[in-house]
Amino acid sequence: MAPHPYKTLSIEETRIARDVILSLHPSPEIIDFREIFLQEPEKMLMKQYLELEHASTPGASPTSKRPPRLAKCQYDIIGSDKVPKYHESVVDVEARKRVKHEVIGNEHHASLTLWEFQRLLEACKKSDIFQKAVAELKLPEGFELVVEPWPYGGLEMGAENRRYFQGLCFAQDTSNGNPDANFYAYPLPIIPVLDAHRGEIIRVDKLATGGKGDSLTGKTHADRVIDHCQTADYVPELIETRKDLKPIDITQPEGPSFKVTDESLVEWQKWCFRVSFNPREGAVLHDVHYDGRSIMYRLSFSEMTVPYGDPRPPFHRKQAFDFGDGGAGNCANNLSLGCDCLGVIKYFDAVVIEPDGTPKEHPNVICLHEQDNGIGWKHTNWRTGRAVVTRNRELVVQFIITLANYEYVFAYIFRQNGDLTVETRATGIVSVVNIDPGKTSDYGNVVSGGVLAQNHQHLFCIRADPAIDGHNNTVVYEESHSAPWDKETNPQGNFYEIRKTAVDRSSGLDAAPQHNRVFKITNPNKKNPISGNPVAYKFVPPPTQKLLAAPGSIQRNRALFTDHHVWVTKYNDNELYAAGRFTLQSQQEKGGLADMVKRNDDVVNEDIVIWNVFGLTHNPRVEDWPVMPVDIFHVNFRPADFFIANPAIDVPSTKNNSSVLVEKGCCSVGQKL
Repeated sequence: MAPHPYKTLSIEETRIARDVILSLHPSPEIIDFREIFLQEPEKMLMKQYLELEHASTPGASPTSKRPPRLAKCQYDIIGSDKVPKYHESVVDVEARKRVKHEVIGNEHHASLTLWEFQRLLEACKKSDIFQKAVAELKLPEGFELVVEPWPYGGLEMGAENRRYFQGLCFAQDTSNGNPDANFYAYPLPIIPVLDAHRGEIIRVDKLATGGKGDSLTGKTHADRVIDHCQTADYVPELIETRKDLKPIDITQPEGPSFKVTDESLVEWQKWCFRVSFNPREGAVLHDVHYDGRSIMYRLSFSEMTVPYGDPRPPFHRKQAFDFGDGGAGNCANNLSLGCDCLGVIKYFDAVVIEPDGTPKEHPNVICLHEQDNGIGWKHTNWRTGRAVVTRNRELVVQFIITLANYEYVFAYIFRQNGDLTVETRATGIVSVVNIDPGKTSDYGNVVSGGVLAQNHQHLFCIRADPAIDGHNNTVVYEESHSAPWDKETNPQGNFYEIRKTAVDRSSGLDAAPQHNRVFKITNPNKKNPISGNPVAYKFVPPPTQKLLAAPGSIQRNRALFTDHHVWVTKYNDNELYAAGRFTLQSQQEKGGLADMVKRNDDVVNEDIVIWNVFGLTHNPRVEDWPVMPVDIFHVNFRPADFFIANPAIDVPSTKNNSSVLVEKGCCSVGQKL
């Protein structure tokens, strides 16, 4: 049976796509593959397919309208001049032929690959100028150099548009023999810069280590630059851990309540959706329904940027686009049973490729599990004393990425009451630089001896392609305002009015917590029979701080998507990325949200896309060291006059018979309830 159009490419399909590309570029050309992944079908074709699929009997397949199975291939062609030229092709896997080809101009740079990072490390070993810079730092005996590859950031205006990488440098204490000893505790004030085309380190940037009152470029550190730094380990075998923590076990003796078929279709508690995985966005949801009614066509994490606020050169370049520069899916963890997800777990695998295009399995990149999140709803009849209470059972689709020092946990959370929440958690190790002993800084916080954690921001964007009972939707924002005193209409002054405004043209808007601004994605063609209002889902954008870099700066210009909390655009195929297709070394956002809204499209009763930007202004604390506790953000899509009553009213009110009492005056386990 042919795979579903949303199912992630298999190893065999990936191999077919690779072979098609190889056949089109005979030697002596060298092909250096970057990515091969599913090219999702055009929406027009997919809508026809899904209409037939939902109308068919269980197990039937609308083969007459099946879209072609396509693979997106991204690769470099290296000719006689040895300079890679970036290509993108689309291959029809079933027909085994290329159906689209694009040579990307030199003004854009392809996203990074892990093997390019390795080339930076190799170049550092061979570079005389870099080895000389390291020797000048006079590392103590037993310490080894660690180079951590980073995107180069935005090119300065007027700079030659070549492909560069940079490396942040640290020293690792090897005396304890543990390879996981925390090297971030020993930052070194040098950054090697690689010309990727030449494969050479072209310079080493020397960093200032001063504090308040010192020059932005002054070199003030002592000869032995890490002698004032301190060990700061986190792995359990190198620290003292608590001994009084009793285990909590998540058990599901009858198995999970969800069902997964075809490694992509998930069914749970009236919810039904497909899940896929790609190297840029990670886990993506498709065709989301509740009780047979359409809610979302597609939901994904689109982009994030992490700009740093240290004005000393070259830290203006310290700005990662973690989805566009390197790919969230590429950096996805292989999740561990009993650690990252608890209970009865279903894992989903992906496929990645080697530089020669050889596919291999990328296991356990998504975990699916249920969890309890407290009370779902409750009421006590005070007359009889009877309480009816249900638990808030949730289904979680989760993936985790590691980007050098930081970890991000991304999750889609489904609830029995029709809520769909997008959750982001930031954790890991703050990015640090060396600071002279005894000094403090306006550019960050000293979190350990010789370690300055720089001020920065994490700004995320999710992309929601809604289908609220159909694909023609309208966004309305509602605000609650105090009403003026009026002898006839507001004689006691307690009335407040609700103002509703339809978003009629593509645009960017902002949160307004002072007015309780709520955005409703409505279907104006369908009314709730109880309220008479259009059926809708609503969300309140987190009113977090927007990007702080000054207007006109390179940091700001290449991340214009951060200018608003909410964007409303008209749907166009392949407009998936808030900052545009190409972010690596960009100077200006191109093809991103700012360009999308310039079309000034009509977005009333149209096929629209909603983008929500939120994030964390992270001025580090000492408590963030050596590994920061999670910071959690939620964007909650909730039904608003979508149903005719609480959709979770039928959730059983059951008692958990595994719960027990703690005996008085001690901590031993007592009787069962």
